[in-house]
Amino acid sequence: MSNTETYKKLYDILSVYNSKFNLTAIKNYEDYKLKHIEDSKLGLPFVNGKVLDIGSGAGFPALVLKIEKPELDVTMIDSVRKKVDYLNFAVNELELKNIRAIHSRVEDLKEKEIFDTVTARAVARLNVLAEYALPFVKIGGVFVAYKADDCEEEINEAKKAIKTLGGKIEKAESIALSEDTVRKIIVVRKIGRSPSVYPRGGNKPRSNPIV
Repeated sequence: MSNTETYKKLYDILSVYNSKFNLTAIKNYEDYKLKHIEDSKLGLPFVNGKVLDIGSGAGFPALVLKIEKPELDVTMIDSVRKKVDYLNFAVNELELKNIRAIHSRVEDLKEKEIFDTVTARAVARLNVLAEYALPFVKIGGVFVAYKADDCEEEINEAKKAIKTLGGKIEKAESIALSEDTVRKIIVVRKIGRSPSVYPRGGNKPRSNPIV
């Protein structure tokens, strides 16, 4: 299949599952192409190697990154079983290799500092995401966060968490997705080890974030 055909098939699969489980608010193909496919592609220049996608939900950006860069080895993680079941069904139907979805909270993962890239899109505020993501990035790798363009407050709020977890903001790039939508891709380079206590369990990254 061409990538265009693959995306059409993914839309059909998503539409069937969405009618049962409400995976996304997007209900037509044009919005799907712009707000899921093209949006997910914005992180492509920064994503390489062994990838962990946090809170994968309906599969964006992870499925798009894999389709566009077949050489990636991708692990999607979500704490909601029905979403994981959908993701693994989609992977199988699209005949994608070296990509899988696992049912787990990210703080329960044991494999720390082994991923070249960790991605997250529309999951939580940046200081919270940093705690969920950076402990799993190997030194020299990157955490790539998809954010709305007006996130300067979030970036400033997250500086302490990023430093504490061994990261350094390398890029915060605003990219026009359409005439009325601008995205910000934030790239955090891992330059030092994350303390072993992170990420904390018991929902502490959200209820008591590093500030």
